[in-house]
Amino acid sequence: MTLGLGPLVVASVAYLGVLFLVAYAAERGRIPARITQHPLVYALALGVYATSWSYFGSVGYAARHGFRYLGIYLGLTLACLLAPVLWRPLLRLTRELQLTSLADLLAFRYPGQVTGTAVTLFALAGSLPYLALQIRAVVESARLLSPAAAPALVGPGFCGVLVVFSLLFGARHPAPRERHEGLMLAIAFESGVKLLALVIVAGWCVVSVFGGVGGLQDWLTVHPEAVEALQRPARDASWAPLLVLSVVAAFLTPRQYHVAFTEAPERDGLATVAWAFPLLMLLINAAVPVLLWSGEALGLPWPADFHVLSVPAAKGATAVALLAFLGGVSAASAMVIVTTLALAPMCLTHLVLPLGTARGRDDLYGWLLWARRVLIAAIILAGYGFYRLIDTRATGLVDLGLVSFVATAQFAPGVLGLLLWPKATRAGLLAGLGAGAATWTATLVAPLWEPPSVVAWTNQASVALGFSAEEPWGFATFTSLGLNALCFVAVSLMTRQSVEEKEAARVCAREAPGLAEGSVAASSPDEFRRQLEPVLGAQVAAAEVDRAREALELPPDERRPAELRRLRDGVERNLSGLIGPVLARLAVGEALRLDPGARTALADQLRFVEERVRDARDMRGPVRELEVVRRYLYRILEDLPLGVCTVGPDGEVVIWNAALEAVSRVSMDAARGHPLAHLPEPWGTLLSDVAASQASDTEARVPVAGQTRILRVHCSRLAPSGGDSAGDSQGLTLLVEDWTERKAVDARLAHQDRLASLGRVAAGVAHEIGNPLTAIASLTQNLKYDLEDPEAVRDRVGLILQQCRRIDAIVRTLVGFGHAGTVGGESRPFTRVPVGPLLAEATQLARLSRKGRDVACTHQSPDGLDVRGDAQRLEQVLVNLLTNAIDASPTGSRVDLLAEAEGDVVRIQVEDRGHGIAPELSQRIFEPFFTTKQPGEGTGLGLMLAEGIVREHGGTLRIEGRAEGGTRVTVNLPRASLKLPEASA
Repeated sequence: MTLGLGPLVVASVAYLGVLFLVAYAAERGRIPARITQHPLVYALALGVYATSWSYFGSVGYAARHGFRYLGIYLGLTLACLLAPVLWRPLLRLTRELQLTSLADLLAFRYPGQVTGTAVTLFALAGSLPYLALQIRAVVESARLLSPAAAPALVGPGFCGVLVVFSLLFGARHPAPRERHEGLMLAIAFESGVKLLALVIVAGWCVVSVFGGVGGLQDWLTVHPEAVEALQRPARDASWAPLLVLSVVAAFLTPRQYHVAFTEAPERDGLATVAWAFPLLMLLINAAVPVLLWSGEALGLPWPADFHVLSVPAAKGATAVALLAFLGGVSAASAMVIVTTLALAPMCLTHLVLPLGTARGRDDLYGWLLWARRVLIAAIILAGYGFYRLIDTRATGLVDLGLVSFVATAQFAPGVLGLLLWPKATRAGLLAGLGAGAATWTATLVAPLWEPPSVVAWTNQASVALGFSAEEPWGFATFTSLGLNALCFVAVSLMTRQSVEEKEAARVCAREAPGLAEGSVAASSPDEFRRQLEPVLGAQVAAAEVDRAREALELPPDERRPAELRRLRDGVERNLSGLIGPVLARLAVGEALRLDPGARTALADQLRFVEERVRDARDMRGPVRELEVVRRYLYRILEDLPLGVCTVGPDGEVVIWNAALEAVSRVSMDAARGHPLAHLPEPWGTLLSDVAASQASDTEARVPVAGQTRILRVHCSRLAPSGGDSAGDSQGLTLLVEDWTERKAVDARLAHQDRLASLGRVAAGVAHEIGNPLTAIASLTQNLKYDLEDPEAVRDRVGLILQQCRRIDAIVRTLVGFGHAGTVGGESRPFTRVPVGPLLAEATQLARLSRKGRDVACTHQSPDGLDVRGDAQRLEQVLVNLLTNAIDASPTGSRVDLLAEAEGDVVRIQVEDRGHGIAPELSQRIFEPFFTTKQPGEGTGLGLMLAEGIVREHGGTLRIEGRAEGGTRVTVNLPRASLKLPEASA
């Protein structure tokens, strides 16, 4: 059976048109995102791994090497099992850093234009044999079905159609960083077509050639040598080279890297890929033995590579043969299209753009688009040129494909170093890649053209090392990878990394990132655009800055240094996806220079670190443990009920926790990264003043949301590290505590204690007022008898006025003591308080208690001795201490109230001659509601309040026993300066 070339061409073009319509419908939104973004579509798109090698060549390889043809399936399965170790880190780097190709990835880890250029050239050279394989498979399959078809016509025609469809599929957008959902859906559709074609052809062979499953079993029973021919090579020969090559090729060939990482969907599809991708390849490979046995049963003269076509053609099944042909065209065209779409941006980024021809062009986007289109056509034509050069008579399809697989394997040491060895260097990568490329050329590429006598040494070396002379790629794999890895490790150990290499290694290995050095010299996004225009052109500069700014949700007038540094990094990441990481770093470094003399804001450093350690699941070793501890401590800071504000050495806010956000009504984003003085009022002024003062504690009244809050601010300065020669402060921490409610509660407790004290002195008050009232009454009664004696009247009226003044003094003292003194916790400002009058008035009040008449109270203070504080509250402290001392003293004893100065401290002591305090109670006397008095005689609040008042005055209160018996209470208070105003009467 034969077919004309016309039907084959029409069917092929129609099929490719269907693929384009599928892609077009997806990109236009006609197919919902739940389908285009589905992980199964991702897994089927990875089926581009199954090219003409799997579709045609696997049958021929099985005819020569038996079940070892399954090596490409088993290696791929192993690669999928290693996805968490190999695929996921690469996917993370590709997304975070906008690395669109393997050359971009290696050029980022081993920085330098030479890295990108070397990787691109070798990837291009290694892909040409694979492109030639696809063209050869289509040309020979067309000749098998249409013997009149001329290869000189079929080959160029097929390449021309592929150029058109490659441009339609993947060269309609200027930037390769954009995901082509339509293309991926079309490639997934193509995987389904070739799987369906193989299954249908294999099923048809079982029925038409063998008469059913039973007939196939009978034929195998009669021909046991058919099964033995598959089993013997699998037992006798090594699987290792093929497994190693297929593990690497599963994700590092240009087409697999492009689909797996550059075109990966937003949803995490690796879990689905781990089982769906190997299942797809298993189903494809399951058809191979049936097709092989069908060709052997019919005794076909054509090569086993094309049994999928020759068996239906021999049986006259035109429709089945045409379906098989379309399956082969599907496998070949998908590989060529995706490979060229992956290689074209690599060549543009690392071969064309470094020449400087696109610098400063206003139409850079359009220029890049047309350059990619030209490169796509050039790569496909280069593949056709390679096909014309090779000796197709001596090389099977799989053997030709393995030449490309060995080339791809040369990238494995560099990628493993990227993931697992932070000490690897650029020089090591280039040395290893050079050694591997040279060995690959000598052992596999040269034999494609040179006569056997010239390259006979490779066969001799292969046999000497135990490899089969029939499988030169086994020896080539061993020697090229061995020399590559040896040079990579040796040169890396002998050379030192640059600063850029160290930072890139930290990012790739997920180690602790280095800190950002310097700040951006540009002061706004508009200045970013102006400085990028000479390098990128006005249109691209504006578009890329706006793209990065919108992604970071920054306002157009952003001026914070920390955010501008983030914007610079975002622009570099975006440009990396457009022109590659090397040129992006050069462009941004030239246009958006960092000021090396500027001290980078600590807030910027913190955010720089946080952005790189946010996902602790991908970190390793101690770094992961440190990140867990960091998050735990940060959570503690966030959950503290105390407001925490940390300020860096540059005066910018680094930490602003949730408690401070609630107190101040200033959000974390509005505070973090801003200078302390620029915070919204009144916080900017308040915290700046506290930071500038030398006091460690400050109490302030601040209006917040229409209410006055009383705040206690504690300032702690961070001492410089031992290695910092500058000796300046490394920043400070401000603790802000809202004391409004506490002050109100303290005021109510103090008032209640004063009222209790008034109750205790009530009897004494009645006695003290009663005596002058009795005297006044007597004088008034006697006055009527002395009305005629003016002198006597004057004397008696004078005595009456004296007694009235005595009553007035007592009442004034009581009223002043009993007044609450504070309202809602609002305290009065401290003034200069004379100690002598303070002690005298406290003594007079203490004498009014019920027992005060039976115990003598004395007071003594030097003249001119003043303290800093609130006179009324200090009087309350002394009255409490004196009352306790009187209550503890026996009748007829004495209580002394003494004051003296010691430098800047005034010491006031209250001494009694009572029974003292038991040692076991000395730690409890300051507890609230604890008292040693009888029920009804004390509240248990006096000493607690007294100690609190003294502490608020910056003093201390200590209670100890006297050696001669009794108790001594010592109050130390700060001595007042002459600048303070004196307390009003």
